[in-house]
Amino acid sequence: MFTGLIREIGILRGVTPRGGVLRLDIAAPRTAAKLQVGDSVAVNGICLTAVATGPRGFVVEAAAETRRLTTLERWRKGRRLHLEPALRVGDALDGHLVQGHVDGVGTVRAVSRVRGGWLLKVAYPRDLGRFLVPKGSVAVDGVSLTLDQGPFRGTFAVNIIPHTMARTTFADLRPGDPVNLEMDVLVKSAVQGGGFARLREDGTSGPAAAGRGLTMDKILASGFGRSTSKGSS
Repeated sequence: MFTGLIREIGILRGVTPRGGVLRLDIAAPRTAAKLQVGDSVAVNGICLTAVATGPRGFVVEAAAETRRLTTLERWRKGRRLHLEPALRVGDALDGHLVQGHVDGVGTVRAVSRVRGGWLLKVAYPRDLGRFLVPKGSVAVDGVSLTLDQGPFRGTFAVNIIPHTMARTTFADLRPGDPVNLEMDVLVKSAVQGGGFARLREDGTSGPAAAGRGLTMDKILASGFGRSTSKGSS
């Protein structure tokens, strides 16, 4: 489990195929100091397992299925990567609940300056639209962010404060760039459990699934959409 708060920017030192997997060698001294072999670490939002560690970096492996579902196949030597070690018992639970399980790959539409910060617009795969809740959360390349009000018609927008921009690779993003997306785990649980009202593309709720009465309005009223994440405003 992760929070979506980036702890270090790593540098990809090399990519090596080995026995059907890709080994990624990442320079990241602060993260490496906390890792042991077998520990989980989120790399651009992908939960991977450390298979080797050293004083200046660590190595993780990615299977073919991970490469198919994420942006990892496009990574090359020298790429800057968002890193977050897995939560440990007793760690503060800040940001959002993030699993490191990428739901799909989005495409950057625009990054623009707005009111002292930045507005990031991302096109998402159509099947992920049902998990978008106004002021709910989304993880973009592993960064915990808060969705704008909507409407959601094939794209969503998130505001990025200067603190987040300075501590992530978002300043490198350009229109057309692919990004890993993980949708709000609480909304996914509700929708997939059949108790959440089906969401329309504009972010409004439709007839309640299975008729059990847990609607988007009710989940927002319960406070799930009112995140205090440090990653967005």
